[in-house]
Amino acid sequence: MLGRTVRLGGRKGSVVVMAAPATEHVRNIVLVGQDGAGKTSLAEAMLYVSGKTPRMGTTHDGKSYLDYDAEEIKRKFTIGTSIAPVPYKDYKINVLDTSGHPDFIVDTLATMQAAEMAMFVVDAVAGPGVMTTKLWQEAETMRLSRAVYINHIDRENANFDAAMAMLHARFGARLGAVTIPIGVAEDFKGVIDVIRMKARYFDADGTGERVEAIPAEYADAAEAARDKLCDLVAEADDELMMKYLDGEEQLTQEELENLLDQAIAQELIVPVFVGSTIIMQGIVGLMEDICTYFPHPRSHGRFRQMSDGVAIPIDETKRPSAFVFKTISDPFVGRLSFLKVLSGFLEPGLELINARTGKKERLGKLQVMMGKEPIEVKSAKAGDIIVVPKLSEARSGDTLSVEGDIAIQPLPMPEPLYPVAIEAVNKKDEDKLGSFLARMAEMDPSIRIVHDDDTHQTVLYTMGDTQVDMLLSRLKEQAGVEASLVPVRVPYRETIRKTAEAQGRHKKQTGGAGQFGDCWLRISPNPGAGYEFVDEIRGGAIPGGLIPAVDKGVQDAMAEGFLAGYPMVDIRCACYDGSYHSVDSNEMAFKTAARIGFRAACEKADPIILEPMATMDIAVAEEYAGTIMGDITTRRGRIIGTDAGDAGETIIMVRVPYAEVIDYTKDLRSLTRGSGSYSLVLEGYEEAPADVTKKLIAAYEASRN
Repeated sequence: MLGRTVRLGGRKGSVVVMAAPATEHVRNIVLVGQDGAGKTSLAEAMLYVSGKTPRMGTTHDGKSYLDYDAEEIKRKFTIGTSIAPVPYKDYKINVLDTSGHPDFIVDTLATMQAAEMAMFVVDAVAGPGVMTTKLWQEAETMRLSRAVYINHIDRENANFDAAMAMLHARFGARLGAVTIPIGVAEDFKGVIDVIRMKARYFDADGTGERVEAIPAEYADAAEAARDKLCDLVAEADDELMMKYLDGEEQLTQEELENLLDQAIAQELIVPVFVGSTIIMQGIVGLMEDICTYFPHPRSHGRFRQMSDGVAIPIDETKRPSAFVFKTISDPFVGRLSFLKVLSGFLEPGLELINARTGKKERLGKLQVMMGKEPIEVKSAKAGDIIVVPKLSEARSGDTLSVEGDIAIQPLPMPEPLYPVAIEAVNKKDEDKLGSFLARMAEMDPSIRIVHDDDTHQTVLYTMGDTQVDMLLSRLKEQAGVEASLVPVRVPYRETIRKTAEAQGRHKKQTGGAGQFGDCWLRISPNPGAGYEFVDEIRGGAIPGGLIPAVDKGVQDAMAEGFLAGYPMVDIRCACYDGSYHSVDSNEMAFKTAARIGFRAACEKADPIILEPMATMDIAVAEEYAGTIMGDITTRRGRIIGTDAGDAGETIIMVRVPYAEVIDYTKDLRSLTRGSGSYSLVLEGYEEAPADVTKKLIAAYEASRN
């Protein structure tokens, strides 16, 4: 959820006041699916056909109302969620256009929480892609009703039957066509409305239509689609289903239309639409069916209390509450919070308590966003989606209510696992860099910032390199800071394998008071127990007041490392003998002597380098399991075991050196065509092999020269 640049105010005269629609007349539809399938063009077509925009917005030429951000225009795909409030008759359809890029899946998942229906946009030629499948599984987990829009049916090589076959193979038998095309590719003319059994031909601009009888050559296909639709819808009524199965009667037109909305809400059927957003065929019928059959906000109880898991119904009669599903930062306006109203009415000036912070948040202006254009509203009812500027501490996932006693269960989000080390090109900009990153991470759960004390790096964990590129662009645009990426330093460690003894002697005479320190040290392995210092001095060979200086000198030497500059761990050090000078001995002298003695002992103690180990659970389709296991083996990893995942995927449990999988996000996407996922935990250290040790020592020596 990178911060998009939103210009509030927009064109002169663009801010108007809209009345709040009734909850039953709100439809919240999230468009999801693969990049390039036409999600944004579907939203743009709905805006234009409804009369909301004066022209059809297009992404390819940078004239989209929804993909307005400079980076979206440059890259020609959606990055962050845009909202298209589409009016249709006396309904309001909140169309939420999301990214289909895997780097921005967290933003898409967060937006899906705010909708009652997920519309999966699928290309008629390519079929459902990897992201479509992944988001479908997420929608199932959320118990989110689904529909499919097969787009680009007018393209060369488009095949409706093949697209439906792919959808059935991927997502099961509950998909039922509610529209089928009249012709395909260059012969596409219109659609058959299976619900009403009519042929619908739309004007070239999509705003008008003519309704006719179904052409004779499509009668059989229409009847087959109708029968399938009735089979699925009948399950919404047990008594009717029994009669239907017994063959006593077919569903009447009234029964079909009365039950269709229930069947969709109960996920008994996934309605499939077909059309072309570019020539705006099938858009009017789609909007009509959205308002007629798609679930309204009160029909779902997917929001649940964190405390007891009880569902929170969408209810305008209850006291005001809202869920913050997305926050962004605008350099001109500041923080913008996207809210799904859960209950009651929200009005400017209302004070609500944030359940996470316990602090009050005062609502200023209430706005509906149409792309980047704000439309001011006087109030918002339960079920609607609004934007509120300048909520001081609200974050994605927060719940606001009158008493602060409502807290929505958080949606599990993918963990950012792609690390890059970032630093300002100009060292004077380090503070600006830190402030910007902190602000981004505060609002976006897909960004995590770690200031690594061991490696002295600022490490940015994201979902992938495209998101990193976007952050760098935002950093330059919004903060005026140029930053560079440097290799992430792996937190290696050093230790010893043998016991050894050595003398550390420091003597320096500079004309006045000199320096003298002399200590004998014995170091030995202390596996798993960290550092331990033991005072074995007897008879006052070293005064007790100087022993802590020996301890400090050893710790300083361990921090510097011996082989390759990495901190040393798991060592027991005993100081068992030494000598001192009554005048020249001091703390500095004995710290120096201890450093000398420790390094001398390390020479004989068989020092080694330890590498951090990662425990990973890698989830892939069965067809990729062999490839992944072979790849992990080439990375010096060990296969611990395999298991079956809830979604039918194979879970491969591995233990592998962390240095070998730092960039695994990119590699796994490549190996599994974007379908794999994984979790990673750093867990313990193991001895690095000789070739790795040799390379690390060589790099360290080169850096010192």
